[in-house]
Amino acid sequence: MNLRLFPSRRIALYMAKLFVLRSLAVLAALVVVLQTLDLLGESGKILRVDGNGDPELWHYVSLRIPQLIARFLPFSVLLGTLITLATLNQNSEIVSMKAAGISAHQIIAPLVLASLVIAGITFVFQERVVTRATATLAAWQAVDYGPIPPASGVANNVWVRNGDDLIFAAAVSGRGAATRLRNVKVYDRQGGTLARTIEAAAARPAQGGGWLLENPALFEVATTTERRLPSLVIARGVDPTQFTLANVDPDEQDFRTLEDSIRQMEAAGRPTGPLQAGLWHKFSGPLSAVLMPLLAAVAAFGLARSGQLAIRAVAGMALGFAYFVADNFALAMGNFGAYPPLLAAWAPFALFLLIGETVLIRTEE
Repeated sequence: MNLRLFPSRRIALYMAKLFVLRSLAVLAALVVVLQTLDLLGESGKILRVDGNGDPELWHYVSLRIPQLIARFLPFSVLLGTLITLATLNQNSEIVSMKAAGISAHQIIAPLVLASLVIAGITFVFQERVVTRATATLAAWQAVDYGPIPPASGVANNVWVRNGDDLIFAAAVSGRGAATRLRNVKVYDRQGGTLARTIEAAAARPAQGGGWLLENPALFEVATTTERRLPSLVIARGVDPTQFTLANVDPDEQDFRTLEDSIRQMEAAGRPTGPLQAGLWHKFSGPLSAVLMPLLAAVAAFGLARSGQLAIRAVAGMALGFAYFVADNFALAMGNFGAYPPLLAAWAPFALFLLIGETVLIRTEE
């Protein structure tokens, strides 16, 4: 019995090379097509702003391409695996390997190892490039592709609810007692009806709780009158973290930053389940590339001249796409709080790992 994990070094390198090159070719084709379609939809919004031109279009492309690469790399690995294995099967190379005593797991092993390397590179790329590009693009889109806000740790367009009242801050900077709000507008509602609005150029935490507005303007809806006060304290039950952490997006923060945001939100007594699901998905997401060779392995086996090669390829593609559907569904359930964070992030991976292994063993081993 052949108990080696990998086939010969030459065969392993040959298969890994075919797999990586085909996956990268599929990824490049997908990114070019999808970026072209996306740019056609967004170019009108970008060029509508005075002063925007070709440099802004290329800047948008530079921010969007990392997102497309991270999102569609697992799809590319799936399609690259199917193309590689179907080609090897069509040319009877799989039959030759099996005739030489190489098992199905040994045939798939080089692809799984190459996928593990791809997953590691994807994780680093996601942490160092994608999160920054996503945060910058979100800030740019928040101002309708106008002048890009400087990357100074300032959160833009933050909404916070205080009972029936709504508080809007155009910009939020600082942390804790040093939190500062700019261009603040308060919608004071009573019984679901707007009673008055309060506008101020700036606000800061007040001693004893609440927020101190500087020279606010009060507009009474019932009397349609406006008056100004030297200062006013509002929202005594609103903590600074509700502003600084109001728009935490797991896609815009790297692992360490997101972990720190979760700790701050837990200290403030705020729910963190959706963020924890996003935190763990930073690992399970890139690792999905490791599943693709196993799920697509069904296309490698069976005689090509039997006429079932196309059916096997479709079956492998269906398994791969079923994983992505299950993964997105579980993550959505985690965001709604229906699934625990660990289950939302890892359950689809574990489930389809077992499915892929079961299919491979029952059909080929």
